[in-house]
Parts: sequence; structure tokens; C-alpha cells
Amino acid sequence: MTNIKDICLAAKEAANSFMKISTEQKNAILAGIKEEIMSNVDKIYEYNRLDLIQAKENGRNDAFIDRLTLTDSRIRSMADGIDAIIKLTDPVGEIEQEYTLPNGLEVRKIRSPLGVIGIIYEARPNVTVDAAALCIKSSNAVILRGSKDAVNTNKYLVSLMKSVLTKQGFNQGLVGFIEGADRAFTQEMLKQEGLIDVVIPRGGEQLKKFVLEHAAMPVIASAGGNCHTYVESSCDKEMALKVVLNAKLNRPSVCNALETILCDRKMASEFLPICLKELQDRGVEIRGDNEVKQLFADTALINDEEYHKEYNDLIVKVKIVADIDEAIKHINYYGTNHSEAIITEDSDKAQRFAREVDAAAVYVNASTRFTDGFELGLGA
Repeated sequence: MTNIKDICLAAKEAANSFMKISTEQKNAILAGIKEEIMSNVDKIYEYNRLDLIQAKENGRNDAFIDRLTLTDSRIRSMADGIDAIIKLTDPVGEIEQEYTLPNGLEVRKIRSPLGVIGIIYEARPNVTVDAAALCIKSSNAVILRGSKDAVNTNKYLVSLMKSVLTKQGFNQGLVGFIEGADRAFTQEMLKQEGLIDVVIPRGGEQLKKFVLEHAAMPVIASAGGNCHTYVESSCDKEMALKVVLNAKLNRPSVCNALETILCDRKMASEFLPICLKELQDRGVEIRGDNEVKQLFADTALINDEEYHKEYNDLIVKVKIVADIDEAIKHINYYGTNHSEAIITEDSDKAQRFAREVDAAAVYVNASTRFTDGFELGLGA
């Protein structure tokens, strides 16, 4: 049985010694991890196939399988992500603020490592490398608790990172990994106050809720991705169609994918039948209320409560709204503060939407799929 306390103790010991290493040493570790990944692509695929076979036997849907699958481009993205982290300025030791008090006391606010970061995440094995690389760059140890569905891939990726640490003379406990399908392992991890300094859940609302309820240490938890696109009446309809199709179809399984289309009533009869037929032809199930069903017969009826739901699948909710007031009200009530978009030619409405919608990322005439550090030029 996995001894979680021993994994945490090893990480704490590694974190204490890792705080003093140089930027060049950290970057050398990261470069080694990239090289190890790219030298073992065939083995990564071999372990990923084991996970995919098991996921299909367990009846996982296509969107889930997509999140789990590694491809040439996704492995290359992992490598590119490491390069981006190497290029980042080392945050450790950066002076954020300094001043002198009237009594002569000089005060400096200096960025320093947190210590041991626990990261609990679902399905996507690329997170294993992304999370560990960010922790290494910021001089932190990490304990990874991935999905049971990706255990073979995750375990192998961790073994590659541990190998690099050992080769370069560092404590391999810096990257810890907790396997085991039972949720009791996660609960035990969340009890390790004093050994894990902060825990971060990366996944759906159920995971976030579980971590918040059981963690004995501080939690950094983001909201889910119930993302909206509001098609406003002055919009360029051709652009609106392209943006909606991209936001929903580019990769439906991720948190910045479109979940709800809001359409201005003034142009709903002209726009929605075309848009929804395009989506349906590409495998998307359409859900909405009676007003939407009158314009598109193949709409599955839903109640208001479902507008809270994030699908991460080829399903989209549709709502017809009277104006921008109703659109903003709907988003701020049902949204998860993630990514929201308006398609419009009216600059005043664009500015108002950007100002009043409560979300981390707000887009004007662009897809919510851009919410990603790499895509926004923010590196990792």
C-alpha cells in the first residue's frame, strides 16, 4: 500500500534543500525532463494505450477519452511548455516592494517558495509534467495525485522526472506521486498538514468541493468552466458563426470550451437555425427552452437549473435573451467566472460587457478557447 506520509516527508525534505539551488540548476533539470520525454515517446504511448483501453472498458465517453489521449502534438506541447517555463524569469528572490518606515526600519517584500504543493487533477496526463515543471521552476516540491484513469501514463511520466533528478544529483522526492484508485488515498493526502503547505485541485466542481471539504491545509481552488458566448444583434453573423463553432468544437472536453450560447432575440430567428444546424451536423446535442425549440425542433428541453451545468462534451445549451442587460445578468448568475465572450459591432456594448461581466477572461469577437497562458503570451 502506498505510504502517503512517507511520500510527503520525502517531499518536505527535498523542498528544504531545493530552496537554495540556482536558476541555472533548475533550468538544467527542466531541460533534462524535456529531453527524457522526447527520447521516450514510444514508451509514453505504450502506457497511454493501457489507460485508454481501461477507460473504454469502463464506458468513458468520447470527450473523456479525448482528455486522456496523448498525441504527437500534445506531447510536443508538453515539451514546448517546458521550454516556456525555462524562459520564464525565476520568481524566487524577486523584490516586489521595498520601503523605509519613519522609524528607520527597512522593509522588503521578497518572493520565496511555498514549500510542498499538492496538486490533485483529473484525466489529462499532460498536467503531470506541466505542474511538476512549474513547481521546480519556483523551487517548490510537488506531490501529484492524478486520475486513476491515467495512472499508467502518469506513473511513467513521474518516473522519467525522478530519473532526471537522480542523474543530476537532486533528491527525487522533489516530485512525489500518489497512486491507487481508492478515494481514501486522496483523503489521507489532504490530512498531511505541516507536510503539504498548499493544495490545488484541477478538475470539475465535484473534485473542488471534495478538496475544500477535506483539506487540512490552505487550498487554491478555481471555478469550473461554464463559458458563454453572447451573440449580440449588431454582430457580423459570419464571424459569430465561426467563433461559436471554434469555441464549442475545437476541443469540447476542456474548461474554456463554450457551454452556453446566448442569442439576442432580434436576430435569433435568422441566426440560430443556421448555427444550431451546423453544430448538430458536427455531432453536438442542442439543449434549451421552448423558445429555442420553436426555432430548432431538435432541441432537447431543459429546466433553468441546467444552465449551471458544465458538460465538457459535445452538448451545448442555448438561451434567447432580450438584450445585453439580460445577457450579463444570465452570465453573472449561471457562470463560473472563467471565460465569457460577446460577438458585436457595437463598441459601447463591448465595453459594457467587458466591464460588467464577472469573469477572469472576457473576449470581444474572439473564442473563449484562447484562455490559456501559452496562447495569451503568458508562458506557463
